[in-house]
Order: sequence, then structure tokens, then C-alpha cells
Amino acid sequence: MAELTTTLIHHPYQPPSGFAAPQPGVFKASTVFFPNVAAMRQFDWKDKSAYTYGLHGTPTTYTLEERLCTLEGGAQCLLVPSGLAAIATVCLALLKSGDEVLIPDNAYGPSKALVEGELRHWGITHRYFDPMNPADLAAKLSPQTRLVWLEAAGSVTLEFPDLCEQVRLCRAAGVLCALDNTWGAGLAFKPFDLKPGHLPALAVDISIHALTKYPSGGGDVLMGSVITTSERLHMQLKLCHMRLGLGVGANDAEAVLRALPSLPLRYRQHDETTRTVAQWCLQRAEFAQVLHPALPLSPGHAHWQALCGNVLGTAAGLFSVIFQPDFNQVRVDAFCDALQLFKIGYSWGGPMSLVVPYQLETMRSSWPVYLQQGLLVRFSMGLESAADLQADLQQALQQCA
Repeated sequence: MAELTTTLIHHPYQPPSGFAAPQPGVFKASTVFFPNVAAMRQFDWKDKSAYTYGLHGTPTTYTLEERLCTLEGGAQCLLVPSGLAAIATVCLALLKSGDEVLIPDNAYGPSKALVEGELRHWGITHRYFDPMNPADLAAKLSPQTRLVWLEAAGSVTLEFPDLCEQVRLCRAAGVLCALDNTWGAGLAFKPFDLKPGHLPALAVDISIHALTKYPSGGGDVLMGSVITTSERLHMQLKLCHMRLGLGVGANDAEAVLRALPSLPLRYRQHDETTRTVAQWCLQRAEFAQVLHPALPLSPGHAHWQALCGNVLGTAAGLFSVIFQPDFNQVRVDAFCDALQLFKIGYSWGGPMSLVVPYQLETMRSSWPVYLQQGLLVRFSMGLESAADLQADLQQALQQCA
């Protein structure tokens, strides 16, 4: 008879199949068992027809990938440890020494740091283009351009580009375009069908998504996704993903799966609160400009309206303000410190509202003509009441007056 320790490890009991519950099961594994050597040699993880190693997929990660494809309208999905990891995976899979990548000047800051750091060291060049001027993008497309990154809305300043025209320019030049779709979350618009009803579909080639934000919803998960509709392109990305050894934890995948059903409801509430508070800020003399795509005077409002429609649930939960010129950095920092409900911290999409002051002049190659001069603060709306958030803003403004 086997020793107790051996029996506990090799216990013969198997639970009955057919268990069903609201949430899918959580499967944790590095090692995956094969029934025999022939299966070990035959099983292939690349088409999701079998399991070979935890890093290449489990029932939990496969389920999350398929649901994210449904969310964004894609066909193939990869999971990575963060939104930035998703951006890096795309760049590393598609670019080589001598290639060029184009980046909007209002792009996510760490994305710009990536091209200015590692990609430059590896002989990959980059140029920034004006996101609000399609002619500037057209002029900068060159024979060396292999990839164009797009964002809608832009990071921090939230101007909304003519995304459809940007995609058309990339299509005409035969250049791949990748969209950071974290703001839209698969809800504000569909990245692989930007003009529903138009054939052929106007689509980006790749959509990356920081699942850390709205899909997670709790401010406690780091994860990203890379979604495509092209099997060929997906396989190119997937092989790079495998060679880099990228994976996500089962409990993190579980957390995103649990949050996904409430995503549309939460996104709509973030949107509604943000519009209310942004409108309130428009009436405040302390602010020279309020930046939010649903506001008629915000840069790119017409593009947002054409793509997303002027309906609730299509403008996310971020807005920024530019203070009047008489506000120096000391006063702006005092304002942020005086806030009680808004916590000072990066990220967005969670239940708690956040605030971050930015030094825009260090983030852009030039100050855009459509932005007022002044110090900028970005707000991320949580799920608190709009009235309470307005009261918090008011008392903080009074303290730094």
C-alpha cells in the first residue's frame, strides 16, 4: 500500500462533470498533464485545441480571451501582464531595425518612453504626428513606416481625432495601424467596425486594451489584451508573445471575468457622472478650459459625435481642466492636496475618483494651438455621486483661492 503522502498527491478521486455556475471555473497550472506520449507530441497550443503548458493557456484564460473578442468585435486575443505590455508586444512582434513607427503626440506617456528608449536602442526610429491634423500623419508616412499607433481619445488632454480618416490613410499607405482602445473599452465604438453598415468594414488592424482600467473595475488588477481579426497577424503576435514568456495569473483572469458582466453598467455610470461634473466645471472661473469629448468646445468634439454618437455611455469617465494663468504650481498642488474624495493616483476605471496634476509642456513636442496656456489636472471619475464630487471640488477650490 502506498504511503499516505503519495496517496494524497496521486489521489484517484475525480469530481463529476457537468458542474455549472454563474462564474467559470478558475484553473491554475504551470504543468499540464498529457494522457500519453503521443498526445504530448501531437497537442498544439497555438490553435487552442489543446493544453500544453500553463503559460500557453488554461480554460480560464481561453474563456476570458473569447469574451474580450466579443466585447471588441475581434477574432483572436492575447492576454499580457499590463496595458503597456500589450503595446510592447505589438511593437516587438512587428518592428525590426530600420523600421519606423509613428506615434500621436498626445499618446500614453509610457508608450512614448518605450519608443524613445528600447526601440531606439534597437535601431527602430519614430516620429510624432499631430493627432488632430490628418494631413500631418499623411505627410509623415514614409517607405520605412511599418506601424502607426492611434489613440481615441488622447491621453491626458482627451482631444478626439478623426479616427476614421487616420485609419483610411494607413490603409491607403499599406501600413498597419494599432489602436490603444482603453478609453473606448469596446463600448464607445467598435475598433474593427468603425462605420457599421459600411462594406468593407473600416477597421484598425490591432486593438490593445489595458484591462487594468474598466474591464477590471476594481483598481486591483494589472492586465492587458491584444486583439485582432487577422489569423496571420495574430499568429505573428502570438509567437512573439510565446517567445517573450508573457502570461497572466489565474486569479487576475478570474477577477476580470467576474467584472465583465457589469462593465456596460459601470461605464455608463462613469460617463454620466463625468458629464455632470465637467459641466459644473465649465461654470467655474478658475478653469480656462475643460477637456472632455462630449463638451462642444472640447477639441475633436465633432469627431467624437460622428463616431460615438451623442448618447450616454460613449464618453468614458475622464476629463481634464486647464487652470487660469494666474494659478501657479503651488496653488494647483494645494488644490489637489485639499481634495478629500478624489485620491491622488494614476490609472482610472475603478470605484474611487482620482486626480493627477500634469506638466503638459514636458509631455508634448509642442504646445497645441487648441489648448489654453496653463497648468493641467486630470480627473478620473469613480462611482461616487456627482453632487458629492462637485462639493469636494468646490471646497478644494475655496482652500486654494
